[in-house]
Amino acid sequence: MSAEPPVRIAFVDTGNTGRSITSEALALAHAATTGATIAVISRAVDFNPFNIKPEQNFASLLLARGIDITAHRAQALTAQDAKFADLILTMTRVHKDRVIAEFPAAKDKVKTLTDYVTGTHTDIADAFGKPMDFYVAILAQLDPLVVAAVEKATT
Repeated sequence: MSAEPPVRIAFVDTGNTGRSITSEALALAHAATTGATIAVISRAVDFNPFNIKPEQNFASLLLARGIDITAHRAQALTAQDAKFADLILTMTRVHKDRVIAEFPAAKDKVKTLTDYVTGTHTDIADAFGKPMDFYVAILAQLDPLVVAAVEKATT
């Protein structure tokens, strides 16, 4: 018997310091508890080399769950990432459009996270610079969406 190859998922947002790394961490945590066979990365469509560390509020919220993202460093989405990902999930329609514009060959595998899970698009708001309660709300929004995306991608 050969093992199924992992489903390769890329979560994409603006700078890869908030929503996308949080989604990556949630997906990996879910896979660890369920045995889902996935490989996950997170990337930026507007990489800023001077802002590469995870947003402290997301890092704190995840650490309270035993998930440590503090070693993460932001990375830009590359042609190789777009080529090898089976599914590219963006946080907003603008992110989706930018990924498709830059990597048109990946068009059929690029979806917004909400559209992929629910069939209806809603942007996941950017919490950068907002108060902690905003981060809590975004994490509460991401939690079920990421779990549902992993489940959908692996069944």
